[in-house]
Amino acid sequence: MNAQMLKALVVEDSPTMRQLIVFALSRVRNLKVTEADDGVDALKKLSGQKFDILITDINMPMMDGLKLVSMVRRDEVHKDIPIIIITTEGAQEDRQRALSLGANAYITKPIQAPQVISKVKELLKLP
Repeated sequence: MNAQMLKALVVEDSPTMRQLIVFALSRVRNLKVTEADDGVDALKKLSGQKFDILITDINMPMMDGLKLVSMVRRDEVHKDIPIIIITTEGAQEDRQRALSLGANAYITKPIQAPQVISKVKELLKLP
């Protein structure tokens, strides 16, 4: 892969948490981050441009992360996009549900920046 710009969409209703994720992702070279504050906002942004990876929370107002994942998986443009779920829901059934809906990875809060970075790099196949 050359120095092509990759685009990440971070969907998180907590501004503090969102900043944390965005800050972690700022350490990934050639990755441009767009922020959305809930699933509805995320869909609006997804309809306007193509993203290479989606990082979303589960518990959000308007539309939760699981609904977002299932909708993205039905969207022609983004159906193959890697999706990472970052959530406080550590329960096994939540993880199973997220993965069965099509999420590629599941990270439980409190998050560690290196964990997020390595997962993003792994899914984007970056060195």
